[in-house]
Amino acid sequence: MRRLTFALAALVALVVTGYAVAHGIEGAKTSKAVAGTFTATSAKTTTRTCTTTDNKTIVITDGRYTGTASGDADLTGAITLRARSVINTTDKIGTVDGAFSIDVANARNTNAAFSTVYSNGAIAGLAAGRAHEPAVRLVANLSATFDPATGFTNAKLGGGTTGGAAVEVGGGSCKPSQPKPERSEARGTISALSQTSITVAGLTCNVPGSMSADVNSKYKVNDRVEIRCELVSGQNTLTKISGKH
Repeated sequence: MRRLTFALAALVALVVTGYAVAHGIEGAKTSKAVAGTFTATSAKTTTRTCTTTDNKTIVITDGRYTGTASGDADLTGAITLRARSVINTTDKIGTVDGAFSIDVANARNTNAAFSTVYSNGAIAGLAAGRAHEPAVRLVANLSATFDPATGFTNAKLGGGTTGGAAVEVGGGSCKPSQPKPERSEARGTISALSQTSITVAGLTCNVPGSMSADVNSKYKVNDRVEIRCELVSGQNTLTKISGKH
């Protein structure tokens, strides 16, 4: 059990850090808010106590807790938690780390590791893992009233917990919000041409300074051409011209 708890603590550190760095906003394809609550009572616990050099009492408890979770579909079902609490009972502070599994109806379990801070009978922290679909990640603020001997009460995953919300991030696509440039084109004879504009088959476009000398040296009115223009600062602007000259 001790080895498992250490592994869970390492897992939650890796999951949370890796998710934040490798799957930031630019990596999120879809996301939605979820929320759940649960209560879990002690199924089995082992406890040991020690005293620090500054005369503080430390109580270490490894436990398995079972109960019922409810809320969004991925957070509803029988829940099993394995947790290690290391609590300074003199000052009523410590940590509670572990993992939970929710037996989701007609689907794979939702599994997550968690790491929380204990203070005067309450915990708050972060849980990270996967929902019943392997591609869907769960990141949730977790809070609860906690007693190592009896379990978790008034526990929340997201849903306005003291720590915040919970989200599921999954597959999909994330397209740039920047609109595509508006383009137009025309084919026919040049009906008007100057240093600053050109008109072909009723389409008039500004001629940018970088193209003006070349266009006016190669083409003249009545030449048959094809032009392509792009909307720049609200003005049709020539980007390409080709044809007989």
